[in-house]
Amino acid sequence: MTPTEMEARIVRYGDLVPCKTAFIDAHTPGSDAKENFTIIGAGVSESPDQHVHIRETPGFNIGAAGQPPKCLNSLHAHRTAEVFFVLKGRWRFFWGRYGTAGDVILEEGDIFNIPTGIFRGFENVGTDYGMIMAILGGNDAGGGAIWAPQVIEAARAHGLALGVNGRLYDTKKGEKLPGDVAPMPLLTENELKGFAEPSAADVVPKCVARYWDLMAMARGQPAKTIGATGTLRDRPGFEVDFLTRGSIPETMYETARHEILMPMRGHWRLSWPGGATVLNPGDTAAVPPGLRRALAPSMTGEASLYRVVNTDDPAGASFRLL
Repeated sequence: MTPTEMEARIVRYGDLVPCKTAFIDAHTPGSDAKENFTIIGAGVSESPDQHVHIRETPGFNIGAAGQPPKCLNSLHAHRTAEVFFVLKGRWRFFWGRYGTAGDVILEEGDIFNIPTGIFRGFENVGTDYGMIMAILGGNDAGGGAIWAPQVIEAARAHGLALGVNGRLYDTKKGEKLPGDVAPMPLLTENELKGFAEPSAADVVPKCVARYWDLMAMARGQPAKTIGATGTLRDRPGFEVDFLTRGSIPETMYETARHEILMPMRGHWRLSWPGGATVLNPGDTAAVPPGLRRALAPSMTGEASLYRVVNTDDPAGASFRLL
């Protein structure tokens, strides 16, 4: 693989292209300043304007959300895994039918494996623009978001309609639902009863891993973060490891799996027989199966990185029982 070929498989943080109209709450006050990024795979965006950086998927999708302080991402659910780690800022995640069942605040580097079958939302509670990186289960990311009824109703009042085809139509731009496309129906009260309302005591110990705990566990070996034997036990179709300096040897290795590298802190040198490059915080590198490579921090100081690999487990509802 040439350096040019490898660079085509790396999405640099500074090259990320945002979409400000990705979801149905894009015009709703309080949520209208958020930005959505689809890095690997088409993600769950509902907008035809969404830019996709790398379309090839390894069994899961990688995305990101950027928001200024006090900006909300509205309550929704997913059919497959949704995992976030905080790249920049301080974030509050909340869940339940009305977002009142429980909440948790995550700092930079913390990771949250949100259970399927619950409504969830998040807001930037920091003092500057924040960014969270996302891993979504399945090649099609579960087929899109399932919105709490009040989110769809609020969006209608601000000019956005969602069709059953999963596409947004902006009446402020003169768009309207095509005659052969019905509006997305609201969930019925009976359907809403199927969405769990777990407390923070139920969710946080099983679903949240803290950055500095992972740093301690990654000394001398990768910290298995999400997986059948991970700190957060689940089998969502991928596994997540956390690496720091000395977690793996600096010699060449290869795997039969796709390997997605997402630096959190420091600078990481990725080298292979055809060249070398440096990965920086916020970059995403999609290393293909069978390529011999080496990975190590390229400078002194704090260094950390999330590594995601595909598994043979099917993407679907969480295996975890709350």
